[in-house]
Amino acid sequence: MSATTGETPETVIDVHHLTKSFGGRKVVDDVSMSVRKGRIHGFLGPNGSGKTTTIRMLCGLLTPDSGDGTCLGFDILTESDRIRRRVGYMTQKFSLYQDLSIRENLEFVARVYGLSDPRGKAGAAIERLGLKGREKQLAGELSGGWKQRLALGACILPEPALLLLDEPTAGVDPQARRDFWNEIHALASEGLSVLVSTHYMDEAERCHEIAYIAYGKLLAEGTVDEVIAGTGLVTWTVSGPEVHRLQAELEKLPGIDMIAPFGTSLHVAGHDEAALGQAIAPFRDRTGFRWEKDEPTLEDAFIDLMRRSEDNFG
Repeated sequence: MSATTGETPETVIDVHHLTKSFGGRKVVDDVSMSVRKGRIHGFLGPNGSGKTTTIRMLCGLLTPDSGDGTCLGFDILTESDRIRRRVGYMTQKFSLYQDLSIRENLEFVARVYGLSDPRGKAGAAIERLGLKGREKQLAGELSGGWKQRLALGACILPEPALLLLDEPTAGVDPQARRDFWNEIHALASEGLSVLVSTHYMDEAERCHEIAYIAYGKLLAEGTVDEVIAGTGLVTWTVSGPEVHRLQAELEKLPGIDMIAPFGTSLHVAGHDEAALGQAIAPFRDRTGFRWEKDEPTLEDAFIDLMRRSEDNFG
């Protein structure tokens, strides 16, 4: 769909070979990705992996050194102003006025965007996000979870077609994170498209599709099941007393590519099923330990991707 129609295309982000360097260091390296309308696309990776830089290029805040593409049907190189007017961007750091109340902040944002009836628009956001009764509370006095709700309210006030969320739940308690995600899914069901960066595996599993980036390179993209299957991992779970001692014995054996502790158990995984089976065979009859063939988890997949990215780019 062309940019001149004024409608949101079915593919809201479609970018190819984005590259960006700072001080001679390539922060984003040949990244291509797409996000469909009404979908929640998770963007995952360790700190310094290039997630924030990529998000800023998508919404026109940064110009890539090379690469091209569209966001909401507009060219990211030449129409960044038009993109920014239709995107809600929630940064990692709370960026509203600490010495204004919830209502004052929302009314101010509504006026900045030139919305009609700023008071009414602010009231609707307050109602929707469960902020009613706190309207007069200063933003600087809010907990992390309430600040998060306020920031989301400010982002959706101008009714954007795309929401970019840069690690929005960092430092927020589990209940507030769950409430936040319930609202994100409600917004997506109404047609809003969302690209969200996160460190949390449970949040990644709430996304319709995910992408994993490390050292500036996009290593995997697809549904959770597709990303897990793409690693080709075969996984066994072993549980028992003092599994950390067992880990020390296992971790240097050929055929074992990854060991990850989970409480009183270990996930032992490899890419070659026969070699993995041969490696663990002498340990399966040890008294006190129970071995079970298991399905690899998303966390297993990310640990494996990270390990391989260190091998390739570290």
